[in-house]
Amino acid sequence: MKEFKKPYVIAEIGCNHKGEMAIAKELIKIAKIFGNADAVKFQKRNNRELLTEEQYDAPHPNASNSYGDTYGAHREFLEFDVTQHGELKAYCEEIGITYSTSVWDTTSAKEIASLNPEFIKIPSACNNNYEMLKWLCDNYKGEIHISTGMTTKSEADILVDFFTENGRNKDLVLYNCTSGYPVPFEDVCLLDINLLREKYEDKVKHIGFSGHHLGIAVDIAAYTLGANIIERHYTIDRTWKGTDHAASLEPMGLRKLTRDLDAVYKALTYKTTDILPIEQVQRDKLKNKKV
Repeated sequence: MKEFKKPYVIAEIGCNHKGEMAIAKELIKIAKIFGNADAVKFQKRNNRELLTEEQYDAPHPNASNSYGDTYGAHREFLEFDVTQHGELKAYCEEIGITYSTSVWDTTSAKEIASLNPEFIKIPSACNNNYEMLKWLCDNYKGEIHISTGMTTKSEADILVDFFTENGRNKDLVLYNCTSGYPVPFEDVCLLDINLLREKYEDKVKHIGFSGHHLGIAVDIAAYTLGANIIERHYTIDRTWKGTDHAASLEPMGLRKLTRDLDAVYKALTYKTTDILPIEQVQRDKLKNKKV
């Protein structure tokens, strides 16, 4: 008899703070107090390490979303350094919500690991960076969460095998994900959660779902399919400048997501008796007694 795990909601702030510490802290506070999320997540990149010189110096592909004259300058504007991430983690601890960050390169992985967060996330774009993954396996003791967007099934096999060979598969959380902003419903492909569970559920710690779609109905379905960790991009205002805002939940959307997941978690049970106490009153009053 299957028992559903309690849902765990990660509000992904990413770079939706627009490079401003005050906005980042406001997002954390709202996620905790109003949104009832379990964790918030940021991003950390070493842009010189991650980008080629040509990519760094090129204009942003969508100038209306850019915070700098070049793509590199845009990315630097949105970066917090490791000291600032330490400040964010301390603020999370102060108000009682878990801090985490997605790391995009080995230098960023080392910096964020030095803060000793409960988990570190690897985005889909970097789940084949085995130099970074090896360093984390050897040096970081927390959970390692990895998205599988834009990843073939054979690449996912190789990824899980790598963590198994390094003795870290039971610290691995594997997310179903489609990489797009936003993702149309027909491309969410929720049934891939079943494939992840069939192949890896006994090997890894959890199966999760990282969604870039609109609304919250899909997240509820993902949870009922067995993805107990739900990650959604989150912002104060979806009309703000930036690529991720359009695929993000605003505070009320986050609040409704956590509310509905909690309701579904409570509802996913079997009857403990044929006639529940709440039914007995109705049975005594309404049930046909002539049968």
